[in-house]
Amino acid sequence: MSDIREGEIRLDAPLQMRAELCFVGHVESPWKTRADCPRNLRAARERGQPATLHIAPEFRPALDGIAPGDVVVALYWMTEARRDLLRQVPRHRPDGAGTFALRSPARPNPIGMGVVRVLALDANAGRVEIDAIDALDGTPLIDLKPHMPAADLSGS
Repeated sequence: MSDIREGEIRLDAPLQMRAELCFVGHVESPWKTRADCPRNLRAARERGQPATLHIAPEFRPALDGIAPGDVVVALYWMTEARRDLLRQVPRHRPDGAGTFALRSPARPNPIGMGVVRVLALDANAGRVEIDAIDALDGTPLIDLKPHMPAADLSGS
């Protein structure tokens, strides 16, 4: 890939693959191309287009305890993202920053994260309708976790 912006730094060594994932489902979203896809979850919500998480049959029992109205953290694998940028210069941050200081999809492990609200749930069919997502249609789903503000860092 040669679309490096001025000030960006690319990883020159090959990535050392040491982990294995199983996808638990996939994302159904209105975003068919990267050009259509919102840049972040706030922008996705502003467009007012809900999405659906499809859970594979063998993982559907794991939906027990999730209900409409709940807030969950969806983790997904951004298949079209670069994996070789160490420093990036996004359009909204002309001075740039290291990849770990950005929410960009370009990263060694292109894992996306969305804190989303469950609008409807059909556990038997493995359908979790959510308020919005900033992922392309067909994006593999890695995991769902409950959002627990009391357990996460809050305030100061």
